[in-house]
Amino acid sequence: MNMKQIPVITIDGPSGSGKGTVSQLLAIDLGWNILDSGALYRTLAYYLKKEKISLENFLDKKEQVKKAFEVNFDVGTIGEPVRVFFQGKDITQHVRTEEMARETSILAADPLIRDFIRPCQKEFRRLPGLVADGRDMGTVIFPEANIKIYLTASLEERASRRYRQLKTVDSKVNMRILLDKLAERDKIDKERDHSPLKPAEDSLVIDTTNLNPWKVLEEIKRIASGEI
Repeated sequence: MNMKQIPVITIDGPSGSGKGTVSQLLAIDLGWNILDSGALYRTLAYYLKKEKISLENFLDKKEQVKKAFEVNFDVGTIGEPVRVFFQGKDITQHVRTEEMARETSILAADPLIRDFIRPCQKEFRRLPGLVADGRDMGTVIFPEANIKIYLTASLEERASRRYRQLKTVDSKVNMRILLDKLAERDKIDKERDHSPLKPAEDSLVIDTTNLNPWKVLEEIKRIASGEI
């Protein structure tokens, strides 16, 4: 089978919109593979920091990074983040912090990094299908995807969700600071020159502010019936 014949559903949206949880539910429901694009970038940021590789010397170290960059995801348990494995080691708690999110947001804006990650993202397209969670999934990485979903929600609701999620790994999370940093991240992601955060023209936008993840899943499955 040609790789482009393998079905893909993309789930885009800002942080806290519910795309991670909804993608997880959908992958479990369909029995498909999952790509957590944000976690892929975070894993790269984690490795570069660990190896003390800066953007300035990334090109010189590119082959080293390419050989070392072995990332896998475990869809895990509903209610818990998708688990991230780097070189066979579970690094979920290392990459799911707000500090790592901020560092990754800056790193991901660099076109050199995005060019490196792009083929890594596409390798996750395997049978029986792929649920691709992350920014620019429907606009850049899989523009030919069968179904494209863009989730959004109010800043306050998104901050509240992130607060509850981060509390499981960081007991010192502050809601006021989180709100400010989430707004700052939104601004960076929407205004960056390369792959800014925006819905694909042919995506379905769903406001999840007053919807739980199971309701969003039902809506996506209704849309998907007959399409995959």
